[in-house]
Amino acid sequence: MNEAINIGSIKEIIAKAKEARVIVVEVEKSKLDHITRENHQGVIAAVPPFDYCELEDILGVAKAKKEEPFILLLDGIEDPHNLGAIIRTAETAGVHGIIIPKRRCASVNSTVSKVSAGATTYMKVARVNNLNDAIRILKKEGLWIIGTDGEAKIDYDEQDLTGPIAIVIGSEGFGMSKLIKENCDFLVKIPMKGKITSLNASVAAGVILYEVVKQSKKK
Repeated sequence: MNEAINIGSIKEIIAKAKEARVIVVEVEKSKLDHITRENHQGVIAAVPPFDYCELEDILGVAKAKKEEPFILLLDGIEDPHNLGAIIRTAETAGVHGIIIPKRRCASVNSTVSKVSAGATTYMKVARVNNLNDAIRILKKEGLWIIGTDGEAKIDYDEQDLTGPIAIVIGSEGFGMSKLIKENCDFLVKIPMKGKITSLNASVAAGVILYEVVKQSKKK
């Protein structure tokens, strides 16, 4: 039964590909196994590299929607699965764009795209040389920079997260870099009540992003 469903799904994919004038090539499963280490489920699509945008493009999205900028900065997210999960959550929360550094951060690749459940198609991602320079630009544009830090004195739901805002999420192991932390306008924490003192970066991002959504509805 599962095999029949898989065959049906593949036939549907082939039909849609041909309808879109995409070249379809049938090969042995062994060749697909050789091309990718991921679970390909019988289908692989060859696509161009991810098209990163400029920081200004992200601000342009907010302006075009006549919304206050809602931006996410990632400092040191090296796991592509975490990056993919964060992009997925950010897209559902209405984030206008994500800014990542060229160093010490995973790039948007096939794994990230798969984990994001297609969100990379809709989410603008800017890749910059220096996150601190990006923060300075955002401040000039009137955005408040909110960093997440386990030692912060204010809980995330006690901080005003309305208005033009950029949330900074650091890595699980090291958090935000010292200079990034110093350049934030405010630092907030997610209270920990168990014996584990940290959250997965994608989970932390989800908690903070949806607090922004919650507060914006009450505004």
